[in-house]
Amino acid sequence: MAQLEHIEAIEKRLWSAADTLRANSNYASNEYFLPVMGLVFLRHAFSRFLGVKDAIEAGLPTRGGKTRPLTKEDFSQKSANVIEPAGGTVLDPACGSGGMFVQSARVVERRHENPTEKLTFYGLEKNATTIRLAKMNLAVHGLEGDIQKSITYYEDPHELLRKDDFVMANPPFNVDEIDADKVKSDPRLPFGLPGVNKNGKVSNGNYVWISYFYSYLNEQGRAGFVMSSQASSAGRDEAKVRRKLVETGDVDVMVAIRSNFFYTRTVPCELWFLNRAKPEAYRDKVLMIDARNVYRKVTRKIFDFSPEQEQNLLAIVWLYRGETGRYLDLVAGYCQRMLAEGAACFTMKDDDGETVEPLPDFIGALATLRSSIEPFLKTLAKDAPHIEPLKELDDAVPLFKADVEAFRKTVSEQQAAWGTQKTSNGELKKAVDRLATLAETSRDLVKQTDLLYKLACRLIDTLTEATLPSPSGRGAGGEGAPKLSELRKRLRELDTGRAAAVEQVKLVRYFWKQAHWLTERFPEAELRDVEGLVKLVDRAEIAANDWSLTPGRYVGVAPEEEDEDFDFEEALRDIHVELEDLNAEAVHLAATIKRNFEELGV
Repeated sequence: MAQLEHIEAIEKRLWSAADTLRANSNYASNEYFLPVMGLVFLRHAFSRFLGVKDAIEAGLPTRGGKTRPLTKEDFSQKSANVIEPAGGTVLDPACGSGGMFVQSARVVERRHENPTEKLTFYGLEKNATTIRLAKMNLAVHGLEGDIQKSITYYEDPHELLRKDDFVMANPPFNVDEIDADKVKSDPRLPFGLPGVNKNGKVSNGNYVWISYFYSYLNEQGRAGFVMSSQASSAGRDEAKVRRKLVETGDVDVMVAIRSNFFYTRTVPCELWFLNRAKPEAYRDKVLMIDARNVYRKVTRKIFDFSPEQEQNLLAIVWLYRGETGRYLDLVAGYCQRMLAEGAACFTMKDDDGETVEPLPDFIGALATLRSSIEPFLKTLAKDAPHIEPLKELDDAVPLFKADVEAFRKTVSEQQAAWGTQKTSNGELKKAVDRLATLAETSRDLVKQTDLLYKLACRLIDTLTEATLPSPSGRGAGGEGAPKLSELRKRLRELDTGRAAAVEQVKLVRYFWKQAHWLTERFPEAELRDVEGLVKLVDRAEIAANDWSLTPGRYVGVAPEEEDEDFDFEEALRDIHVELEDLNAEAVHLAATIKRNFEELGV
């Protein structure tokens, strides 16, 4: 019912959107009626989802102290961030609902410029309803675009051959029903047709798309698109097309993405980036980035990039382009964020704007629990089994408090030192090394916090056993004994405080690790080959590898790294979640098989 409190605000927003469409768009009401109703339905569905969101996310694994959001990986954002459309025409020949346009506009907005003045959007889409959604998407973001209904394989209504500044797309993969006769003389195929099968169909449409994307670019144009990973090493006629493309010198960057980055597909993919205006020094080179080992796990079947992982991969491209300042700003930003998260361990605002103190609150919850235990201790013998766990807890608490206070002092000192921090590469490397001690301290505090909670649980369990009634109904747990429910309540409060403190403290080391990841791999703030991650490959090496553009063939295998932050209990929880998922899937499949057999009369 809490959602109903906001119904008036929602109504105002809907009317405002309708007024905007009537006043500032060229669409008739019947053109945006269905998309608007669809958005209303989605809003209703979202409200229903909010009611169960906490229960769903409670079962999701966490990394870096954060629970993964339930969102689809958005490659349009990555494409826009790499090609960085500054101004001119943006074409998406497979535009869908227009996500590439919106991401392009956001790149311009981050420069504090008006995207409607800088960019002109053109799109092609075969589905009329999807076109309306795309137009609606543009309109609600204050954008305009010319989106035409067409089958891109056979039609080019915009007539933008060699005219576009930017091309971005996420086309369908591995289409095998394109009529070869209809496209064989298309000027958008400058490298010729890929293979044709005995039925007169293009064997695989990937290189039709790639050729189209390339042919739309003007002499300064850049393209970014998602493609099935099989395209980068496909053989026979597709390899011939790829060779001609490589020989233009316009293939700029290739990024390999592991499987399971889509909700609807498990296939791995690659991000292709073309640049018709590459610097002469790089004309015969291609930047290969193998990001298959860079990911975070959302569920058993879904992976994505964290925002920091995205930035780190983008930083490699910055170094390739000689944009050292952006790389150094990112490293400095991670260090500053680390210190800010350290300060937030002691005081911060929660999502509701309330002030919370994660570590002091946990210490307070410990003190409250300890006070609640006292009445129980008076009912027990001095040599009862609780003596040992009680001593362990009482010995650990002062040490923890001392370490927390030392952590607070170090954070304050490092924040003060940062005020005079120089941001040259050498000085930033020293800062990252200097902050390593604080990062290690934060990791130790996480372990101590978890240990204190376990000691408290052990003590409560011992007290529970000691205060249970004897078979005769008498004993330590008999009439007049304190209630165990009070202790259980305090223990739950302690667990809540533990979770909040651990989540916050983990962020300190998490952001330090991002800075260290960069400085360890690029110690001179210059692009270099990193085994298993990145390599700048020349054309001769590409030719020697059958003109393959698969990054994994060039960058090698990353050395195995020991995960210092490996949490055995968290790993077990992840396995438990995965097992529950598999069990549920097995039950569903068994029921389906049984039903199918019954229908067959078996």
